[in-house]
Amino acid sequence: MMRRFPPGFVWGTATAAHQVEGGNWNNDWWAWEHDPSSPCEEPSGDACDHWHRYPDDVRLCAELGFGAYRFSLEWSRIEPEEGEFSRAALDHYRRMCATCREHGLEPIVTFHHFTTPRWVAARGGWAVPETADRFARFCARAAAHLGDVIARACTLNEPNIVATMGYLYAMFPPGKRDPDLRRRVNEVFVDAHRKAVDAIHGGPGSAPVGLTLAMSDNQAVPGGEAARDRYRRDMEDVFLEAARGDDFIGVQCYSRTRFGREGMLGPENGVRTTQMGYEFWPEALEATIRRAAAVTGGVPVLVTENGIGTENDAERIEYVARALPGVLACLADGIDVRGYVYWSLLDNFEWVFGYRPTFGLVAVDRATQVRTPKPSAAWLGGIARANAFDVPATA
Repeated sequence: MMRRFPPGFVWGTATAAHQVEGGNWNNDWWAWEHDPSSPCEEPSGDACDHWHRYPDDVRLCAELGFGAYRFSLEWSRIEPEEGEFSRAALDHYRRMCATCREHGLEPIVTFHHFTTPRWVAARGGWAVPETADRFARFCARAAAHLGDVIARACTLNEPNIVATMGYLYAMFPPGKRDPDLRRRVNEVFVDAHRKAVDAIHGGPGSAPVGLTLAMSDNQAVPGGEAARDRYRRDMEDVFLEAARGDDFIGVQCYSRTRFGREGMLGPENGVRTTQMGYEFWPEALEATIRRAAAVTGGVPVLVTENGIGTENDAERIEYVARALPGVLACLADGIDVRGYVYWSLLDNFEWVFGYRPTFGLVAVDRATQVRTPKPSAAWLGGIARANAFDVPATA
């Protein structure tokens, strides 16, 4: 059954600055990945050298058939010291936006994707309220330079992950394990988002503005409902509620999470897992779209990340082919879903896991930086061109 998506539905793929640019030494993540006591498997190094190679990568994205490219600004390049802004870095990102538009791609620009300048971290990072104001000032300066060429703006990428992994599980910088501190960080992120929305809207252009949230299909086995609901409150709901009234909410989903009476459970016996240790559960995307729309009160949804870390590209195609019918089902029920952005364009630096997990539609030889599109790239690009999906009979 060939099913069409609505006219104007956005099809894209994504990267993030620290994961692909290379040489981002002035942020908290570079310091973290070089700290022998951190859990990082390896440093990011030159990454994919996207800082220099973005013209070819953007052209490739367009040639594959996509209509949007989501990328992030590196705050530590633009504001390397407090109040000192780099015109050269801002011009670089303006050229990236212009290159996207020259190739018919909408630039979806994320203002903060996990990395924070070292000078901000030294002043307390996201644990102090002043960081919300510092971030808003950065957003205002960046939007003043880029606002007229941005198609959509994401204030924060997965602030719930930064807060949880950095302040509760000690997997991200600054490596804390403090539930109360994590909740305070959530509050700072909410304040930062609200101030950033105003700052970006205050610049030139009329780009829709929203945040992106890491979401999981949180499922309770009998007796696990209370544990699931407690988890949701600090992990998702505080941010979904903060997004009410925004132009869109970015849903980022990879799998489900199961809860028993004592809390989070591991993967269910017999269910495939990915390179990240997640369950292979593509159907989670539909559940998270529905929940995001419901909790935000009907804010339009943009799927800003969905994908799989796997060395088997046929499995990547299977994953997306099982996720897209859920998007169509949401649309059929009247949920305002604006687009689907696959994570990621390139095999890149996957944070604490280093370069081992491969999410990309395009392989990268890190010795030569040669890009090689995988079969999944042409397959998904074809769906993007057609704005239609041949739904498997079993879906």
